[in-house]
Amino acid sequence: MLIATGATAATLAVGAAASPGAPAAPETAPVAAAAVCTLTKEMTEGPYHLDGQYVRADITEGKAGIPLKLALTVVDDDTCVPLANALVELWHADALGEYSGFVGNNGHDEPDDGTFLRGGVLTDARGVAAITTVYPGWYRGRCVHIHVKVRTNVTVTSDGHFTGGQEIHTGQLFFSETVTAAVARVSPYSTNTVTRTTLAQDSIYDEGGAASGLLTLTALGSTPAAGYTGTLTLGVER
Repeated sequence: MLIATGATAATLAVGAAASPGAPAAPETAPVAAAAVCTLTKEMTEGPYHLDGQYVRADITEGKAGIPLKLALTVVDDDTCVPLANALVELWHADALGEYSGFVGNNGHDEPDDGTFLRGGVLTDARGVAAITTVYPGWYRGRCVHIHVKVRTNVTVTSDGHFTGGQEIHTGQLFFSETVTAAVARVSPYSTNTVTRTTLAQDSIYDEGGAASGLLTLTALGSTPAAGYTGTLTLGVER
């Protein structure tokens, strides 16, 4: 099987292949169209999923943490064609490793509304789901990660939730150990009292790079506190 690539790798591949006299590719062409696309590896849903979350582009709810702006491109793994109007749902731990709806499981006491750092957004015409959140923390036995589901044909309800649809992908997003180590030194992450599991020590991540959900991270400033963008192309089976 071919290896699925992130948007950044796709861009590099295009640049490497161009000859000096070749015409430039149109700037409006989706980056995902140049990617080598096969099925992104499915991974366990885990114990912390909650149904019926909000459809919203910002899932932070004021939680403290380093800004993280995600741009996830969903494409058909057979054709690389972007999938519009697919619901990309995320959920992850806060800086102290606690999940909304399950606060206390990582040994920290904080308010729990059952919705922070949870939600989904519909992909645009380019297949891109843009979601603002914070860099996740860690909990016992797992490296830093974000859970993701992709659904088609969902119904957005009048109160801003979603129902129904066909689930076509369940996986996890992972982070560079170098970046995570820098983030871990910044408050409030530095106050997380649980020993951090590294990417290499994790029982779920298999060292498969982008094909296994490893994000391409780009710094938003000169220090970790300024935040990061995270990009990835998800090849899904329709």
